[in-house]
Amino acid sequence: MKAEISVEPGRRRGRGANGNVSGRYDLTRLEASDDWDIPEERGVFRTVVRDEQVRRLISYNRSPDLPFDRSINPYRGCEHGCVYCFARPTHAYLGLSPGLDFETQLVARPNAAEVLERELRKARYRVATIAIGTNTDPYQPVEKARGIMRECLEILSAFNHPVAIVTKGALVERDLDILAPMAARGLVRVGVSITTLDAGLSRRMEPRAPSPKRRLQVIRRLSDAGVPVRLMTSPIVPGLTDHEIEVLLAAGAEAGADAASWIMLRLPMEVSPIWQDWLAECEPGRAARVMARVREMHGGLDYDARWGRRMRGEGIYAGMIARRFERAARALGLAWETTPLRCDLFEVPKKLGDQLSLF
Repeated sequence: MKAEISVEPGRRRGRGANGNVSGRYDLTRLEASDDWDIPEERGVFRTVVRDEQVRRLISYNRSPDLPFDRSINPYRGCEHGCVYCFARPTHAYLGLSPGLDFETQLVARPNAAEVLERELRKARYRVATIAIGTNTDPYQPVEKARGIMRECLEILSAFNHPVAIVTKGALVERDLDILAPMAARGLVRVGVSITTLDAGLSRRMEPRAPSPKRRLQVIRRLSDAGVPVRLMTSPIVPGLTDHEIEVLLAAGAEAGADAASWIMLRLPMEVSPIWQDWLAECEPGRAARVMARVREMHGGLDYDARWGRRMRGEGIYAGMIARRFERAARALGLAWETTPLRCDLFEVPKKLGDQLSLF
């Protein structure tokens, strides 16, 4: 699969993907063409947000690779534009491209908190940690104006419901007034993803995410407020960021993280051609080496989706990365397993019209 619509650099400035690769469900292939005698000036790609009224919010999974069985997503698509994002293929379900559309055609869920509350109030609901940010970032730029993530946090706090958050966004600091009291009750943990300490490389790979330095500040401010933080060195990119494992972990520990984890670069479905187009443009001297390592870990394929292999790969190189990470994390006192968040405090709050208890 190759990006059918490549976009000139000036029109995609500040974006991750080089073009709009066709989704796997598209019945037609689009190609850019111009049949005018007079050259047509094309505008830059702007961010567009449309609303989606959801009927269900909590998604459940049975993956043995994941430490949670449920998650919610306030948004679909992500303006951070991380070129390697494994969630890009989800935009194909909307009839949109996993390329530039994923980072410019966003979907907000304004009734998310209302639906979340309704689901938590159901008599058959059984509490377990809800993960947020495992697909798209809840603290991407659009959250500043929309506040959907904050509304969901308010609901979770009111129910004393445990939540694990993953983000690159500095906007998480805005919600410390909710997160810090939840942390004091053992209800929240935040994972901050830092892929590299190289600001230039980060800007090319993750064009609209905060800089690595800023994300380390986020770890410090969360930690100082009593919110436990996991440093997520994800993804590790073979031949590009793998040499930074030890310095990344040291920087995270210095900033106040108490735990750490890692995931290898994943290139499912449309992500592989998007990633390879980016490599050819931004890192041509290292492109062949990066892809050779990726394929070495997946039996000659760009990606192996089997459980137990998709997150880490296998083979000599994958084993070496695992040993390096484990050794460095142990030396720095960074945990892999952490104390489970509390589920015993969960309680459905009374609302107007509810019958009061006699006891």
